[in-house]
Amino acid sequence: MKNCKNPLFKLKCDKMSQIKDIFKNTSWMTVSQIITSIFGFVWTIIIARYLGVSDYGILSFAISFSTLINIIMDLGISTYATRELSRDRSLLSKFTNNVIPLKLILAIFLFLISWLILSLMNYNHLTIIVSLIMTIEIVLLSMTQYINAVYQAFEKLKYQAIGIILNTSVLLISVLATVYFNWGLIFIALSYVFGYIFFLTYISLKYVKIFGLPKFEFDFAFWKEITINSIPFGLTAFFYTLYFSIDVVMISYISGDYATGIYNAAYKIITVFTTFYTVYQFVIFPIMSKFFKQSKDLLIISYEKSVKYLLLIILPISIGVFYYAEPIVNLIYSNQYVLSATPVQILIWTVSFLFINGAASLFLNSIDKEYKVTKIYITAAIFNIILNTILIPYLSYDGASIATVISEILITILTVREILKTEYKPHKSLIVDVVKIILATIIVALVLEVIKVSMWLAIPIVIIVYLILILIMKILDNDDKHIIKEIID
Repeated sequence: MKNCKNPLFKLKCDKMSQIKDIFKNTSWMTVSQIITSIFGFVWTIIIARYLGVSDYGILSFAISFSTLINIIMDLGISTYATRELSRDRSLLSKFTNNVIPLKLILAIFLFLISWLILSLMNYNHLTIIVSLIMTIEIVLLSMTQYINAVYQAFEKLKYQAIGIILNTSVLLISVLATVYFNWGLIFIALSYVFGYIFFLTYISLKYVKIFGLPKFEFDFAFWKEITINSIPFGLTAFFYTLYFSIDVVMISYISGDYATGIYNAAYKIITVFTTFYTVYQFVIFPIMSKFFKQSKDLLIISYEKSVKYLLLIILPISIGVFYYAEPIVNLIYSNQYVLSATPVQILIWTVSFLFINGAASLFLNSIDKEYKVTKIYITAAIFNIILNTILIPYLSYDGASIATVISEILITILTVREILKTEYKPHKSLIVDVVKIILATIIVALVLEVIKVSMWLAIPIVIIVYLILILIMKILDNDDKHIIKEIID
């Protein structure tokens, strides 16, 4: 833009330049997440049908267990590194040279503590082996998280995206081979490990090519500094994961492997719809962190547009999934998982709140309010565990689904309240936009209730009706139209 040196146009120029960078990175991540969702859809069907409900329950427990103890491996270091490197890229060598050896030491500790916990919980031999294999996957995942954090901070998400595609491709191929040769549950678990081995190898080689070979340092003062500063992010991730994973562990313990398989089948469907949030999270957090130091106006705009666009995408999808949960379950898993339909109908609403909460949490983290976020997620996790303890014995997987939704609503209330206390309050126009989007979604729901057509016919009808409502209700303002024009140009 010609007049970018003029102070009157500088904010607009910065905004448009940032939009193009965001779109480039979003495009790469969207492609990778779409491929991941498609491949994940395929391997979920294959694994669930191949293993059957009980063995699928064992795998579900192992994944949830390993995810829960990931806090020991990461400690929030990756998220902290993204924020700090976004603000000051000269810190890269100091971070990498110290983080890698620190994580290697934590990996050994993680494996030992996993074995000890599983032994004390008195699980059977197969469950312990599968869980330890998934623990190895978590170790590899944690190493990739740090390198990806660097790519996010430097806005080079192309390499992370390619690594994700490589990971999911290897995983799918390994699962297909396991099923073809009938190698069983253990090799299904190993497939996840193989995928992350390729992922970590690729992004590590690219890192060395771009930034040079790291030189290990054992600066214990720096280890202490980054550990202390990372703990709020780590605790947030842990307690966030806790109320998304503890239900599977509790169902396994209280209701058995069959109920766990039913619930996890529903949960896997829901995770497909979190693709957009995953892309958003990788792209926008370093941007918000940078804006915190550079521009208050751009920081507020990035939050407002995030909430608006995320809700525009997910609310009509949620309505569709709610109405057609049973045919979706039958399509994916066959009728042996038909009981998963009700958990799907309940859990789909967690996605809408997840988007709102995700945007709010990243926003608070970017403005150095990570301790507030940590307290919110600790509160929500405890609240969720209490609800699960009450509801699972009576409602099993349906009770766990209800507990998850209520916990997300609590997080929405607490995070929004914290944002309103800051000097970065969103404009009232955001409330108007959210109300319009909700009204448009309600109208779409009424249309589905009236027409009562098949799922495949409903998809184009919903898209057309929703687009017309967006135009009639003027949900997209001039700024939105300008952003779309800049992206297209």
